Amino acid sequence: MSKLINLTVFREFLKSSFAGGIILFSCVILALIVANTPLYASVMEFLNKEVGFESDHVHLKYSWLLWLNDGLMAIFFLLVGLEIKREIVEGELSSPSKAILPILAAVGGALLPAIIYFVLNQGTNTANGWGIPMATDIAFALAVITLLGNKVPASLKIFLAALAIVDDLLAILVIAIFYSNGIHATYLFIALGIFLFLIVLNKLGVKAIWAYLIPGLFIWYFVHHSGIHATIAGVLVAMTLPTTPDAEESPLEKLEHLLTKPVNFIIIPLFAFANTLIPIHGEMIVV
Repeated sequence: MSKLINLTVFREFLKSSFAGGIILFSCVILALIVANTPLYASVMEFLNKEVGFESDHVHLKYSWLLWLNDGLMAIFFLLVGLEIKREIVEGELSSPSKAILPILAAVGGALLPAIIYFVLNQGTNTANGWGIPMATDIAFALAVITLLGNKVPASLKIFLAALAIVDDLLAILVIAIFYSNGIHATYLFIALGIFLFLIVLNKLGVKAIWAYLIPGLFIWYFVHHSGIHATIAGVLVAMTLPTTPDAEESPLEKLEHLLTKPVNFIIIPLFAFANTLIPIHGEMIVV
């Protein structure tokens, strides 16, 4: 009987809005502890170990850390993209007047750091690096707000999610226009072609989720090899998933429900742990 009660309590905990937040912050604390113990070297060795498949034509052999940051986090951005599309269709971003604020915020958040950097470095050989501070990785902040559940207004979540996506798109444009040596256009056009194919599937009324996810894997592969951060592939796939305004659960909603718990309880905590392994040295502490 006591085991049944304990299991019920555990299930209720997992359903609560703050469960993911507790797990996330526990992983951050654990990472900071591990980073300042002898275990740190072993953990980093594991995270930097390369796994996967490699041949003359296919390269899919990367470190565990890259698989996490570029692979699993693409699933996180797939979920974010699904939420954004739902809001575009019927929610907080359903009109231009509602959508303009996160767009302007992303533009301002990208331009101002670039301007400050350029002014401070004008006339030096580092001035050309103005594009670096434009990239704002707010995945962690977005993860925290997502995991706070109903404690945070839905409008704030959508605002930050939209800002994150617009910011990523701006970074892609900057890299493509001003730092084009790092972009492989062929891979990018192939990814775009698959994306257009998914749009056609949507227009034809195809509702099978796998019909979008399998080509989505190829979008991830080609986006990654194009030189652009692969997490944007998740957003591209999300924008093609069908949604319906009627009472029937749409493919978009089904996938959103399928991904929520794995993202909240596995992907985000792993991301938090792997990216907060910060050794604290004596010289870092100011008395």
